[in-house]
Amino acid sequence: MAISAAHAQTTYTPTQVAVGAGTVTPIAHWHIQDSAKTQQPGAEISAPGYATEGWYPASGKATVMAGLLENGTYKNDVFYSDNLRAVQVPDSSGTLFVTPWWYRTQFMLPKATTGGHTLLRANGMIASADVWVNGHLVADHGEVAGAYPVRELDVTRWVHTGDNVLAMQVHPADPRASLSIGWVDWNPTPPDNNMGPWRGVDIVQTGPVELSFPQVVSTLSLPDLAHAALDVKVTARNLDTVAHDAAIDGTVAGVSIKQTVHLAPGQTQVVSFSPKTTPALALDHPKIWWPVGMGEHPLYQLELTAAVDGATSDRALATFGIRSVSSNLTKQGYRQFFINGKPLLIRGGGWAPDMFLRDDPARMDAEFSYVLNLGLNAIRSEGKLENQRFYDLADRSGILILAGWECCDKWESAAKTGGAPWSAADMKVAEDSMASEARLLRNHPSVIGFLIGSDNAPPPAIAKMYFDTLRAADWPLPIISAAVPKGTAEVGPSGLKMDGPYDWIPPSYWYADKLGGAFGFDSEVSAGADIPRLEDVQRMLSPQEQEALWKYPEARQFHASADWSTFAVLTPFDKALAARYGAPTSLADYVAKAQLDNYDNVRAQFEAFNAHMDAAKPATGVIYWMLNNAWPSLHWHLYDYYMNPAGAYFGAKKANELVHIQYSYDSNGIVLVNHGLDDVHGLQANIRVRKLDGSVLYEKRLPNIDLTGNHTRQLATLPTIADLSATYFIELDLTASDGKPISRNVYWLSTRQDKLDWAKSNWYLTPSTQYADLTALKTLPAAISEIKATTRHEGNEDVTTVTLSVPDASRTVALFQHVSIRRGAQGDLALPIRWNDNDVTLWPGESIVLTARYAAQGTAAPVVEVNGWNVPTQSVPAGTSQGTDH
Repeated sequence: MAISAAHAQTTYTPTQVAVGAGTVTPIAHWHIQDSAKTQQPGAEISAPGYATEGWYPASGKATVMAGLLENGTYKNDVFYSDNLRAVQVPDSSGTLFVTPWWYRTQFMLPKATTGGHTLLRANGMIASADVWVNGHLVADHGEVAGAYPVRELDVTRWVHTGDNVLAMQVHPADPRASLSIGWVDWNPTPPDNNMGPWRGVDIVQTGPVELSFPQVVSTLSLPDLAHAALDVKVTARNLDTVAHDAAIDGTVAGVSIKQTVHLAPGQTQVVSFSPKTTPALALDHPKIWWPVGMGEHPLYQLELTAAVDGATSDRALATFGIRSVSSNLTKQGYRQFFINGKPLLIRGGGWAPDMFLRDDPARMDAEFSYVLNLGLNAIRSEGKLENQRFYDLADRSGILILAGWECCDKWESAAKTGGAPWSAADMKVAEDSMASEARLLRNHPSVIGFLIGSDNAPPPAIAKMYFDTLRAADWPLPIISAAVPKGTAEVGPSGLKMDGPYDWIPPSYWYADKLGGAFGFDSEVSAGADIPRLEDVQRMLSPQEQEALWKYPEARQFHASADWSTFAVLTPFDKALAARYGAPTSLADYVAKAQLDNYDNVRAQFEAFNAHMDAAKPATGVIYWMLNNAWPSLHWHLYDYYMNPAGAYFGAKKANELVHIQYSYDSNGIVLVNHGLDDVHGLQANIRVRKLDGSVLYEKRLPNIDLTGNHTRQLATLPTIADLSATYFIELDLTASDGKPISRNVYWLSTRQDKLDWAKSNWYLTPSTQYADLTALKTLPAAISEIKATTRHEGNEDVTTVTLSVPDASRTVALFQHVSIRRGAQGDLALPIRWNDNDVTLWPGESIVLTARYAAQGTAAPVVEVNGWNVPTQSVPAGTSQGTDH
């Protein structure tokens, strides 16, 4: 696994800088090399003609490790087993990732226009960089430091028409010592600590007056939403040594705006437009932006141009939505968010980018499609804050974003007892980071707040600095002190709780009135281990690790916690799995039982918060820890790194249906949930309680049900039922007045209750003293499942429809049937994929229609593969139906 000295040499065409004032051209590629192997000075390396033989070609937003992976530097997959450990050993020179790395590129400038300026915009640097242009040092690493500050350098005096060279000496990162990016226990620490220009570098062409930081703040009339007032601001900066008059004009939401300003040499001025000066900025009947499930997500445009002496000098663009965001504290002191005056239950997951911060737009698109498919309405970013594209996708998708700083490294060191105090330079980087993130986020209707702390609230001086910086940036949204129940003088209590668990607890835990139970706003919480499907376990773990996973509960797993933290072992999960479902007999058996458990537990977590959203002690928000993984993991995800939906995914998807029927562990009640704003009428519900053999002991049909929008309804309470088998089922069906299925939900339960030892709770776990007995599920005989499947083409997607039926002749229930699609009989799984439902349970005489959407690819006919708890694996072709085309 040592770094290779030999690699292919790639020659790139220099980046062609776009012609014209107001253009932004991202650097498309670099050549990178360890400074220990390239010891010439920056003046020489940044000079034209310098030979980069032996350097590594890398993408424009690549960290050092990302660049090395692009070059196939390592023989073995660094995501497999513990191969990554070897990368952390320095190479033969003893300097890998310890010394600075050089990033060098060439760019072609068009013929300069009179009064034109060329700016270099670094969009974040881990950890810092000395910047050279054509042999000249234009900024040192004290000026260009920090993962988040956007730094603009006017390099006009050092560049010329034609070929130019930019070289950056990027200094090593350490999240304990610099305000960069750290990973705590999410995954292993990247060997390079993510050093590099992770958000990229741009070449900006402008005239004498630059426009920047366009902003639109909308004030919406409540509750009628009939009027909105728009306040528009943009910063104009005179880059010249002589004064200029700049005519600034454009449109916002179709309204024309115009203003001329006089700028002294080097002067910066904020130019404002409001209904007071431009009455048309008071809009009647605006298009309102809503979160997903509550309405549409329309967006408006702001377009501005600055002209000097009749010539275009610069342009500024922004997209925004018109909506109102506010929050208050409940009687119990928990934060409740309101969108356009309507309260809503925040249901989200914690975001993880790729471990090496690799920029993959197609993957990000797919991940947002999963968030929508899961029925979630929010994402929390605890550090690892994303680029513009992430927030654009959130805006278009209606996904709410709670952004904030991360825990447990330099960002919170000053908040901890004994933590290293921040220097004046640290304070400056933090202030610039806050200002840059505020300007990036504030126009996005998806963003609903910023957490200035995570596991700790900032100490007073830092909290005040963050608050003042946000206010100076006209931040219009809630500022939250931390993800824990702590406050600061400026913003008051956080209204959030972080009381665990992070490790296994039973489904009934979520209904408790203590710790991580479903009340208030839980900022990060889950039952810990989320085991991927068998094919993913086999491609991430070595044979020895696979054996340890099911045989040895005390064994440490690198893919659970590489730093051997509390979470390096899956002991609580494994112990519960064996007690509740029976000791695993093989890896496949372990994974199958884990899917049942993950589905059951994740569903219960979200459903408990659903059930209590209208309670006297209301649930106002829950963030599943986590949404996704930065690398293949056995912990904390609703979908794994390979994007192969498993039990946790479909449990969350089931619970987060827009209109949903569910069972409550605390009350033995049946509850209806409506997350939409519209009332629903004429619903029909069917409740069955079944013994293990499928016989129905209790059945109740409820017609003509009305369900108010954005509310729950207690529909029924199950009575005490005699002769229940030790393991039994609850089957719930909800249909529309015309019989169209709306929600179907099946529970497997035990007459033996899970019991918790609350007195021995700690920050990550409440131990169990008794487990539910579901071992009788092992005795279910094999079930018969019949499959019919067809595929049609819709645009760039294939849509496969699968009908699963259990004939009357089947001896038993077909429990937890999982449907996959392969590209051909022996082909790869079709991933990413979006199902309307999966992991379904059917009794004899029942059937269900499932649909899947995935990217059309290749000519191999899709093959549907079905397996289940007691259903033998079957495969059928899913041929293309007639009358469709690509």
